Amino acid sequence: QGGVGCHFMATYMERENVTHTHMGGEGANWIGQAPFSKTGHVFQNLGDGTYFHSGLLAIRACVAANVNITYKILFNDAVAMTGGQPVDGVITPQMISRQVAAEGVQKVFVVSDEPEKYPSTREFAPGTVIAHRKALDTVQRECRDYRGVSVLIYDQTCAAEKRRRRKRGEMNDPARRLFINERVCEGCGDCNAKSNCLSVVPLDTSFGRKRQIDQSACNKDYSCVEGFCPSFVSVTGGVPRRSVAQVPVPASLRVLPEPKLPRLEPGHPYSLLVTGVGGTGVVTIGALLTMAAHIEGKAFSAVDQFGMAQKGGAVTSHLRIALDKSDIGAVRINTAAADLVLGCDSLVTGGELALNAIEHGRTHVIMNVHEQITGQFTRDPDLEFPASELNLRVSAAAGPEHAELFDATRVATRLLGDSIATNLFMLGFAYQKGLLPVASVSIEQAIALNGVAVSMNKEAFAWGRRAARDWDVVSELALGAVQGAREAEPESLDGLISQRISDLTAYQSAAYALRYEEMVRTMRSAEQRLDGGTELAEAVARYGYKLMAYKDEYEVARLYTDGRFLAELEQRFEGDVALTFHMAPPLLTKRDPFSGLPVKRNFGRWMFGVLKVLARMRGLRGTALDVFGYSEERRSERALIEEYERTVEEVANCLDEANRDAALALLTLPEQIRGYGYVKERHLADVRERRAALIDDFRKVSRRAAA
Repeated sequence: QGGVGCHFMATYMERENVTHTHMGGEGANWIGQAPFSKTGHVFQNLGDGTYFHSGLLAIRACVAANVNITYKILFNDAVAMTGGQPVDGVITPQMISRQVAAEGVQKVFVVSDEPEKYPSTREFAPGTVIAHRKALDTVQRECRDYRGVSVLIYDQTCAAEKRRRRKRGEMNDPARRLFINERVCEGCGDCNAKSNCLSVVPLDTSFGRKRQIDQSACNKDYSCVEGFCPSFVSVTGGVPRRSVAQVPVPASLRVLPEPKLPRLEPGHPYSLLVTGVGGTGVVTIGALLTMAAHIEGKAFSAVDQFGMAQKGGAVTSHLRIALDKSDIGAVRINTAAADLVLGCDSLVTGGELALNAIEHGRTHVIMNVHEQITGQFTRDPDLEFPASELNLRVSAAAGPEHAELFDATRVATRLLGDSIATNLFMLGFAYQKGLLPVASVSIEQAIALNGVAVSMNKEAFAWGRRAARDWDVVSELALGAVQGAREAEPESLDGLISQRISDLTAYQSAAYALRYEEMVRTMRSAEQRLDGGTELAEAVARYGYKLMAYKDEYEVARLYTDGRFLAELEQRFEGDVALTFHMAPPLLTKRDPFSGLPVKRNFGRWMFGVLKVLARMRGLRGTALDVFGYSEERRSERALIEEYERTVEEVANCLDEANRDAALALLTLPEQIRGYGYVKERHLADVRERRAALIDDFRKVSRRAAA
């Protein structure tokens, strides 16, 4: 059950969290519901701030009523919902355990990401059990079976608050970062499911959708590494590389001309709407602009509208700058009243609030088209970002000549090493376009007065100005090296086939690649005879390859040691780095005592030598000497290739206009076979069920067409 606080958001995250109540009433509604419900037990979320305020009263009431309920008290060390303020008063997990025990609670657990900080339970209530957060499910099951009131204290500092404190130097910042080898990644989303983290973001490549870590937003929780996949590597000692550290400012951009600024007229304030998401500096933009206006003796007003969360929720800042305060009426920007919309996030900018503020042909829009994922992605690995729709909506609202859309996050992050620089980058872009009614010297003075990351913010503002002056030059400086490291998407079917043949030759042999080529040729010939299309042939080219290039031990080793991984690592990080591989080798893998699932182990850089040897042994694949090939997973993968080849033959022999759609659905089905080990088994079970229905549908349509 939900309550008051940031955990209320769980009620609309498809987690079977229902209802909410007033502050301090969490769980009290169950007293009246329990006698009339077939549910024998419920869990009740309760934040530490609400607990301290009045939540203990609800626990007392549930103890008196003797209902079966577990209070999950989130001790996150901050009033996280409203900006990370400290809880009023002194409160600790030890105190909570003793307080609830004094109220009559006899079952108390403490679950923490750092249980080692409690070497003794002496300060806790008698009988309190300390466990690692990995044991959360086991602890919850024990609580569910307990008759009466139990308390589970989840002790972990709010992730957004950790990040904030580390930037302020108030908390230790681990030198460890996680990096994903995109070629090894299968895009299964198990890392998202394990961590529920928005810093594990999608990466669309020629080989399908993968994952990467947004180093700027990463809270260093590290739970994503628990995803059952060998693509994660810990990088210790390195920092994200910045392009500006390598490339000097081009001569043509060293001196920037001052733009003609908007002229303020009596009675007509200049109205700006800044849109974005919490935690990225949207409110800071408003603060800098209003301070710059104050420095110049101009009048201003500002109002910020926040979404549900301090980190990741929608935020809009309504700003007005005028010659005199009497020129400013309503603070909030109303319909068609904006002179400039600075869209730091496309989802928020494409929403009704921002669109309503735009007047076609007058309002200028500068929008960051970077695909900022939402929480839904952690539950739906195939979630598509509506980029095209958003771009069209904004361009249509403002008029194409008044809308400038570009990926500011990607360029700013590469230039300055941190995505937090994006909004200052966009501010500089808007300034150089002559869309801000305050001078650059005033903005830079406001940045200095703000006193936070002054050097980086000034640099970001300057690079935004340069980008407005010559976008092509700046983006090439920022992205040229990265684009060259990643294999580009082939522009034609022949290019796709050629790319996959080359990769399969390196994977196994030329003969193995020829087997793939013949499979694609079979479908291509059948499709040419039918209507000359290429859709089915492209499906076979992609998914026949996917099945044939299954990632066994030899292939994972090759994808780490063929040079591309180290090249990408070199481009992403600088400094002396130490590598740790997180893998689950056969025969060496243990089972998690709580979940029963296999868990990965940590291996130092010496593992790189082992991987090199293993990569050279790939010629053993499929032979009697292939010790890995006898596992059920490997036998299944080889069987899937043969099954797909038979499917291609059947489709090619029966293909006609009536069954073309059914054929496409059947041939693209391997897209859903993702992951490693038990994750892949789960996906494969779903695919087998789906395939049975699709092959039956294809054959029925074929028989009807033949009749």
